[in-house]
Amino acid sequence: MTPKDLPDTIPIFPLPGALLLPRARLPLHIFEPRYLAMLDDALKTSTRLIGMVQPYDAPGEDGKLHSIGCAGRVTAFSETEDGRYMLTLSGVSRFRVQSEVEGFTPYRRCNVDWSGFERDKGPVERDTDFQRDKFMDLLGRFFDDQGLKTDWESLGEAEDELLINSLSMLCPFEPEDKQALLEAPSLATRRETLVTLIEFALRRGDADEVMQ
Repeated sequence: MTPKDLPDTIPIFPLPGALLLPRARLPLHIFEPRYLAMLDDALKTSTRLIGMVQPYDAPGEDGKLHSIGCAGRVTAFSETEDGRYMLTLSGVSRFRVQSEVEGFTPYRRCNVDWSGFERDKGPVERDTDFQRDKFMDLLGRFFDDQGLKTDWESLGEAEDELLINSLSMLCPFEPEDKQALLEAPSLATRRETLVTLIEFALRRGDADEVMQ
């Protein structure tokens, strides 16, 4: 999908803690009537785009959206017998929210700007300074600390971008931390942010043990 194919207005799904990144896949379970309507309308367009945006989670910020989100194309969906949808969004590009569209749809729509995120629509990113062995050791300690399980063989074989982006999306970080991972300007800075968040979580876990 080239920049000229990207629409100026897209439907928005403001889901706290849900992170979508370019060239990554996000599974979603949709059952609210307004978002069922959003999906129906998105499937009628040539791009099938839905924009994932983090809402602010702070007093007095009710309904306010972060300025940067990521749009995904609906690449798979199925309907359950009771009318719910299981779908997959494939990340296309980040965008900057320009303004919210006032209209008659039950879901939110925004005018967006795709400029500044040309790298999202290019080839897979590389991280030339990535020290994989050191990172995997840190990740193992984090998963043990959090009681998480994974397929370590698949992780070890994943390309740099797939590994870093998948972990950014799946690890149990706070919504504001997820936003920082989304806004990272390059794969290397996203990896550095991810390492910082993991190290902070491990230090916090150690501090909790000492306090107990």
